[in-house]
Amino acid sequence: MNILIKSAKIIDPKSDFHNTTQDLLIEKGVISSIGSNLKNPNNFKEIKLKNLHISQGWFDSGVSFGEPGYEERETIENGLITAARSGFTSIALNANTNPIIDTNADVAFVLSKASNSPVTLLPLGALTRSSKGEELAELFDMKTAGAVAFYDYKAPVTNPNVMKIALQYASNFNGLVCSFPQESRISRNGVMNEHISSTRLGLKGNPALAEELQVARDLFLLEYTGGKLHIPTISAAKSVALIKDAKTKKLDVTCSVAIHNLCFTDEALTDFNTNFKVLPPLRTQADVQALIEGLKDGTIDMVTTDHTPIDVEEKKVEFDHANYGTIGLESGFGALRTVLTTKTCIEVLTKGKTRFGLESWPINIGNPLNATLFDPDENYTFSLKDIKSKSKNAIFEGFPLKGKVYGILSNRKIVLN
Repeated sequence: MNILIKSAKIIDPKSDFHNTTQDLLIEKGVISSIGSNLKNPNNFKEIKLKNLHISQGWFDSGVSFGEPGYEERETIENGLITAARSGFTSIALNANTNPIIDTNADVAFVLSKASNSPVTLLPLGALTRSSKGEELAELFDMKTAGAVAFYDYKAPVTNPNVMKIALQYASNFNGLVCSFPQESRISRNGVMNEHISSTRLGLKGNPALAEELQVARDLFLLEYTGGKLHIPTISAAKSVALIKDAKTKKLDVTCSVAIHNLCFTDEALTDFNTNFKVLPPLRTQADVQALIEGLKDGTIDMVTTDHTPIDVEEKKVEFDHANYGTIGLESGFGALRTVLTTKTCIEVLTKGKTRFGLESWPINIGNPLNATLFDPDENYTFSLKDIKSKSKNAIFEGFPLKGKVYGILSNRKIVLN
């Protein structure tokens, strides 16, 4: 990969050139020079774009595709292309497949599908066999095969002893355990946030309490066992407070929030649009504000698009019967920019990489270039033409967004929109 990038504003606090506009010369995937008005004696491909910004490559800690088993929703190949065009140089792939990724052979399969992609795929192995929450899966074998963490996607581990043993066992090989924050005996069949809106709409409620109880339980277990815990997609204000307190105790815990939970409240469900049926559910404005503040002060470590392709037949039904989930890769940055500054956006899109075992390369001379190119200020309305996924269940369809992705430079490959 030999390229000359012209007049790009570097957004990377770890770079010697942070917050300055520079030319970057890349030779064989490595940054050979950074400066003003660099020459191009070897006639390398030049990239010069409007209001061009460059940062370290973005990471999404929770993406679902479909393959194996649900290829009609999304394939790994097209999913990774979609991720690249959305600005992500690496993604963690949920075990939301059929069969569920719970053996070393399953991990090897998904890695083989991504071997030539510009996007680095990091498999999440299931925490328990078939994600049933009953007995641990082959954690060490999957780690050896390339799994970066263990997570029963959207399936809470009800038995606290299973979670205790998982934390203890995984700590023997520095494994990262993920736990979906929902006490299913409280949430039961709730399909939206339990609040005034659910009463008004006549829909069964899933209270924030269900999340808060599970978060509190897992933090108590972490304090008892040690180990490493990641809590994906929190949605409630009290969860933020609980995790903040755990971090003051120096517990090894991180968490993420889904971007749509930063942008919408349960009031958005008034027309029963099933694209707004997500898990955890959209909550109140007070919760949204607490989540945003948690990102700003570092309590919440990272964001995720929680990208979940769903067949149209599973969304074009009554709200109670629709599947949970929305696609989010294509709208991720534009939605995030509507609630956060450019600086904070880039911070929360990049700092989660090290938690999942990825090396982070600052934009400095002599380093490999793993980067995202973008314009943080372009305003547009998200529509079907912006969707690259096979599935079209987009929560942000028809909404104004801010920020355009130009592409990525990663794994010595270039993807430009």
